[in-house]
Amino acid sequence: MSFEVVSQSRSFGGTQFVYRHASRETGTPMRLAAFVPPQANAGKVPVVWFLSGLTCTEENFTVKAGAQRVASELGLILIAPDTSPRGEGVPDDAQGAYDFGLGAGFYVDATQEPWTRHYRMRSYLERELPALVAENLPADMSCQGITGHSMGGHGALTIALRNPGRFKAVSAFAPIASPMNCPWGEKALSNYIGPDRAAWRDYDACALIESGARLPDLLVDQGTVDNFLESQLKPQLLEAACVKAGQPLTLRMQEGYDHSYFFIATFIEDHLRWHAQRLGAA
Repeated sequence: MSFEVVSQSRSFGGTQFVYRHASRETGTPMRLAAFVPPQANAGKVPVVWFLSGLTCTEENFTVKAGAQRVASELGLILIAPDTSPRGEGVPDDAQGAYDFGLGAGFYVDATQEPWTRHYRMRSYLERELPALVAENLPADMSCQGITGHSMGGHGALTIALRNPGRFKAVSAFAPIASPMNCPWGEKALSNYIGPDRAAWRDYDACALIESGARLPDLLVDQGTVDNFLESQLKPQLLEAACVKAGQPLTLRMQEGYDHSYFFIATFIEDHLRWHAQRLGAA
């Protein structure tokens, strides 16, 4: 299956694409953004995935993070998928809440009706989309990194922890560290997965680490004036889980930064250089 080009623009010697394709997993059209650096003209290059947070699409990171300049320098493909299925017939929260339903797929495979048919972002990102990227882009799939923001930070951590060896570099911006222990996560997991909290553990980075999953290394940046720091994100739970398990973690509390893309844009270069070093691109 090939990607349909929605748009393409030259950027720092490379090309910023937006693609659309029909997804087998979600049963909907899906969009993704892909920055392809100039080094790809000579052969396959490493890939860094960015998973976005609540309410976002593939556009937020692509337009606001300012990542293309550094990715062009380092020779990295950047892939930014949408956060959830969309389209006619895809269920949404009855009250239109921002933290559940459309724009809040939480990177899970739902097991509860009416979410089961379309809300399959775990399988989409772990199986379907990587195969399509390998087929359609000059991507070296043996050199992958993954990062994300907030809900997408949760997604990046849990996908990497569930797929040992796939990602040589993992980082996150203000991730939801333990969805089992915050209102956003409890709402999403109880509705998508059901009341059995044991089934939630596959979608909680702290629980996965506690159960023995490991990463080669981990970088997390968190703003100290983030409105969601204490109630939703709880990086101290991730730090405690990593210390107990001997999991390497660099947790940087960034003084004065909030939850916005100004925070991401400030530190995206650090993260991309972290990934490039571990992917052999720096």
